[in-house]
Amino acid sequence: MTETATANPAHDFIAKTVADNPVVLFMKGVPEQPRCGFSSLVVQVLDHLGVDFVGVDVLQSDDLRQGIKAYTDWPTIPQLYVKGEFLGGADIVREMYQSGELKSYLAEQGVLAA
Repeated sequence: MTETATANPAHDFIAKTVADNPVVLFMKGVPEQPRCGFSSLVVQVLDHLGVDFVGVDVLQSDDLRQGIKAYTDWPTIPQLYVKGEFLGGADIVREMYQSGELKSYLAEQGVLAA
């Protein structure tokens, strides 16, 4: 069997979501009501910067929660994607925000007003 024939439905959903939306945050809870401090932190940063993003609640499905970790080989949630690329989790987003790098990066990607 080819890899495509044995594709993981959660991975298919993740790939489609990331491809269809410029900024996606896989998180615990929803942007209006995060269910963990790390997810809340990333939502606050994105909101503060005025980034339009889609939040995906990984707590709705164990397959999705485990699938996102395997998809990026990244053990923690939240996970932020910009223009189809995995940017990082809460610590990386916080560090990039504090250094000013996140705002510059998002502007370069065209998802933030310069």
